[in-house]
Amino acid sequence: PPRSTLFPYTTLFRSIQKHGMAEEHEINTGLLEISRKLDIPPVVTNDIHYLTKEDFEAHEALLCIQTKTTMADPPDSRLSMPTNTFYIRSAQEMKALFPECPEAAANSLYIADMCRFSLSDDIKNNPLHFPYFEVPASHTQDTYLRELCEKGLQRKYPVITDEIKARLDYEMGVVTGSKLSGYFLIVWDFIKYAKDHDIPVGPGRGSAAGSIVAYVLDITEIDPLRYDLLFERFLNPDRVEMPDIDVDIADNGRQDVIDYVAKKYGEDHVCQIATFGTMKARAVIRDVARVFGVDLKKTDKLAKMVPQMAKSLEQVLIDDKDVKKAIEEDEEYQKIYDIALRLEGLARHVSKHAAGVIIADDVLENIAPLYRDKDGNITTQFDKIDTEKIGLLKIDFLGLKNLSIIQDAVRRVERLYHIPIDINNIDITDQKVYQMLGEGKTYGIFQFESAGMREYLKKLKPERLEDLIAMNALYRPGPIDMIPTYIKRKQGVEPVKYNFEAEMKPILDMTYGVITY
Repeated sequence: PPRSTLFPYTTLFRSIQKHGMAEEHEINTGLLEISRKLDIPPVVTNDIHYLTKEDFEAHEALLCIQTKTTMADPPDSRLSMPTNTFYIRSAQEMKALFPECPEAAANSLYIADMCRFSLSDDIKNNPLHFPYFEVPASHTQDTYLRELCEKGLQRKYPVITDEIKARLDYEMGVVTGSKLSGYFLIVWDFIKYAKDHDIPVGPGRGSAAGSIVAYVLDITEIDPLRYDLLFERFLNPDRVEMPDIDVDIADNGRQDVIDYVAKKYGEDHVCQIATFGTMKARAVIRDVARVFGVDLKKTDKLAKMVPQMAKSLEQVLIDDKDVKKAIEEDEEYQKIYDIALRLEGLARHVSKHAAGVIIADDVLENIAPLYRDKDGNITTQFDKIDTEKIGLLKIDFLGLKNLSIIQDAVRRVERLYHIPIDINNIDITDQKVYQMLGEGKTYGIFQFESAGMREYLKKLKPERLEDLIAMNALYRPGPIDMIPTYIKRKQGVEPVKYNFEAEMKPILDMTYGVITY
């Protein structure tokens, strides 16, 4: 029979521990006596603060980093563990702790046998905790979304071609097949609230701009057919992860929209996400060196030998012979590096994610662990990746100052010059604007104001929106090296070449044969 049948009604065990501290003997003697008198079975446990016995010194260093003390400080004046036994001991070690009470070690197995819980790491096997979006009584979420899309289609397209109809039908099939109609309705609703209350919302960016459903719902303002954008980048039948619509909201109205969402779905159903700062390669070396009192110049020398973008300290040892040699030849360096290897990647601090907000179908404390910061703000203790893995709906509400600035500029123009401007319907062929951009006059223009981008724009001399789209895509690590080629080909200095012209020209013609997207 299962071991747990030996204690069919027991929910209480008396924990006894031995960490090599003198006071524990008297305490354990008293606890065992109470256990026998009250018929409470004892169980051997261990207070665990690190994994192995060898991690003791690294843990002591970590406590010093946290409390801004050093290992040279007396143990009673800094946070320190009294012995080196606070690790995961083996079954043999645990049995040896209390020879006079062998059943105490065995009882840990009985407790384990009573526990039945599994946490799936596969999002497909986890229930979705999406809030339910209320629809009119005559509708399901699917039919209501379809009705909104049909109305939006009439509004956005003066002439509805077969291509447009086919695209909407295809996307709706994927959305409803993935059971995501509710997701689109939730996003549509709070964006509608923002626009109805004169809170500027961005025109859309990222993969969501490839969806005609998002376009006709006014979630985005970019026609995916006009710019040949792919819906499959955003959503497709084989995609496991949740779709992700990044929502840019004017920074001075962002909280108002979040408050609306909290009021609609329940304040205890909505909160922001925690994000964890971790101990990075160079920084942890400096921290450990300070704790052990190593000279600053000597520390600086070792830290600077580690590449700024190092994947890990372990990988540096493999890839960099100079670092390996320096450590092998210097005991102090060896000590620092060994401790730093154990601490690298640990969480240094917790803070609030800049944009991520969770909206759930239940009180959040029933679904995920929560954290309250010193200002009283509540966040999940899971980061954005883990919140999605357990089926929570995450939406990024990105507060963007540029939208507030644009709104203010539009209002001033209307007030001073009596010229109304619809920022979503402006002349994107205005050559005076392209001339200004080609002169590098882009201070304050989102994603075009860096020194490097201004220099490239001066060389490029953009003439159409597609030139700006390409520059924005190229100006990032990796494709940035292709910018000179792109500029030369656009200006006719270098011929446009295709390895397979018939197959590649229809795809790469817009970017002069440069693979950009």
